[in-house]
Amino acid sequence: MQQINLTNHFLIAMPNLKDPNFERTVTYICAHNEEGAMGIVINKPLDIELGEIFEQMDIPADNPEMNNKMIFLGGPVHTDRGFILHQTNNKWDSSIIVSDELCVTTSKDILEAIAVGDGPAESLIALGYAGWGGGQLEQELMENTWLSSPANLETIFKTPYEQCWNSAAKHMGIDIEKISHDIGHA
Repeated sequence: MQQINLTNHFLIAMPNLKDPNFERTVTYICAHNEEGAMGIVINKPLDIELGEIFEQMDIPADNPEMNNKMIFLGGPVHTDRGFILHQTNNKWDSSIIVSDELCVTTSKDILEAIAVGDGPAESLIALGYAGWGGGQLEQELMENTWLSSPANLETIFKTPYEQCWNSAAKHMGIDIEKISHDIGHA
């Protein structure tokens, strides 16, 4: 199987994917290599706001806009860990540079900065991540579980979560609602 690299791409769930963790999701792939892949689902909101996270972590925050910020379920793996997807603009204690435009940070210092209005201009905060073992994602792509496309900042940071699935596909020129559920290989 030829190795592809989907780092800095979206995985867009096909309409036939009924796994409750991924149905109608868009996942931003943060890392992909021969050992596997890791991504953050960007359109599954949790019933938690950032203010609750600040409170749990004893981070003082009086900014209603930040306290009311939506938190997402980034995937079913390590749902007790936070992942902040943001534009590259500062050095935080624990960041992975994904592209020239995006980083993923897992350290408390970025949350402390966000709480006082000194964080990145754009961020998406998720609990958990999606992970695939070596070759697993490639197999799922061959089984038509996902569409893949280059990621774009507009879908991540500007598109309302309930529109992300359709919007990410539209950036590819695809109306995902019209894709047959019975896609197969010739």
